[in-house]
Amino acid sequence: MNSKALIAASALLLATVPSLSQARDTTHMLPFQPVVQQMLAEKKLDGSVKFYLKGSGPAGQVVSPNAITNKKTNAFNKTDEEACNWALQSALLTLQEAAHKVGANAVTNIVSYYKSNEHADPVNFECHAGAIIGGVALKGDLAKVK
Repeated sequence: MNSKALIAASALLLATVPSLSQARDTTHMLPFQPVVQQMLAEKKLDGSVKFYLKGSGPAGQVVSPNAITNKKTNAFNKTDEEACNWALQSALLTLQEAAHKVGANAVTNIVSYYKSNEHADPVNFECHAGAIIGGVALKGDLAKVK
């Protein structure tokens, strides 16, 4: 192959590879409770802490406001939904641990908090998935509820 053909082939190949600035970032709104229920059934969550999306549960007495977690997971060889659910599981475990530390039995007013932008939904959580990474960011109040 001559040098002009090699340069042309290289340029064509580089043009087809997406740059990092064009990396995929797909937003998904997915159901929250099925992941919580699955984790309880699998005993990943111990059941001592309840989780309530904003607008879906009791207010309770806030012990520690604005607990934030931002979890990422490897999305390679996973569907976006699988990666998102996995990241949500990590976020819930972090929130459960935070609640235990302050004597709370619930996380209330949970909102999605991607890039510090709040998105409240009483049923779904927001997840961002790319070709390599899936991520969930949540903010909620650690509270005592009856």
